[in-house]
Amino acid sequence: MAAYFLDTSAVVKRYVQETGTAWIRNLAAPATRHFLYLARITDVEVAAALARRRQQASLSPAEAAVGLSQFRHDLAQDYRVMELGIPLLQRGAQLADVHVLRAYDAVQLAAAIEIHSQSPSLVLVSADLDLNTAAMAEGLPVEDPNGHP
Repeated sequence: MAAYFLDTSAVVKRYVQETGTAWIRNLAAPATRHFLYLARITDVEVAAALARRRQQASLSPAEAAVGLSQFRHDLAQDYRVMELGIPLLQRGAQLADVHVLRAYDAVQLAAAIEIHSQSPSLVLVSADLDLNTAAMAEGLPVEDPNGHP
């Protein structure tokens, strides 16, 4: 049993077939009993990612709807959700400035750092190279699901 913080690039792989999907699904399998953490904003980001894929026709409307429904079910059952407060958002703003991150990536990193401070074995799981670089600079261990075809 281990602890993982999944950013949106990792979470989407659980619901959409792409490089790293099998690894993420295995990581999230209930039998592993891993602790899976997300930031609250992941809900918005997953909905947006699936809508974009639906619009670009890389997912059918039915596939996008099933993926979102399954994610929302899992959000309620499988994930430990880090809520966002003013201190976390302020830390995200600092991280965005220091590491030149996109806004939501900076918030994701701030959430992962906060959880890591309480659970030092936490691993950030992300397919975002900029986020991964910033996380490593902040002392977080990182796993890129794209390295697991």
